[in-house]
Order: sequence, then C-alpha cells, then structure tokens
Amino acid sequence: MLDHPLTSRYMGLYLYLTIVVLSIIVYKLGFARKLPLLKSLIIYVLLLIGCVILSVLALQLPIVGALFISAVVLIVYKIRLKLFKKKSGADKDA
Repeated sequence: MLDHPLTSRYMGLYLYLTIVVLSIIVYKLGFARKLPLLKSLIIYVLLLIGCVILSVLALQLPIVGALFISAVVLIVYKIRLKLFKKKSGADKDA
C-alpha cells in the first residue's frame, strides 16, 4: 500500500494539511480572541511553521489523534456552553 506512487508522493503533504486543519480548529475553539488583522496573520504564520515541526513528530507520535480528540472535546464543550447560556437566559426571563 505504501509503495503506491500517489500514496508515497503525497503522504507527507496530507499529514501536514491534516495537522494544519486540526490545529486551526483547536486554536479557534480553544484559544482564539479577536485580534487585529496583522496580529492574526502573525499567529497563523507561526502556527503553519509549528505544524511543520508537529508533522515531523507525527511520524513517531500520535499527533493527529491528539489534535482530533482535542477538537472533539472543544466542540462538545462549546455546544454545552451555548446550551447552558441559552438555558440560563431562559431561566432569568421566567
């Protein structure tokens, strides 16, 4: 399977893109604040550079799995927080 020309040629790129997408999701859900455009650009450039290091580490460590679990936990947290705020707002109106 790994000897297939398409797999071996693009495997590193797919790994990097997967890590970038998951890192952006985790950053946006867990850490992002409203920043000016230039500061946001600097943050994302540094994130892209850091993802290169994570891609190298992902060859031996479960980086993609950890980012995926982090994204799922943060998504569940945000949903529950939104539902709690909605319920609290409804209780105050009553």
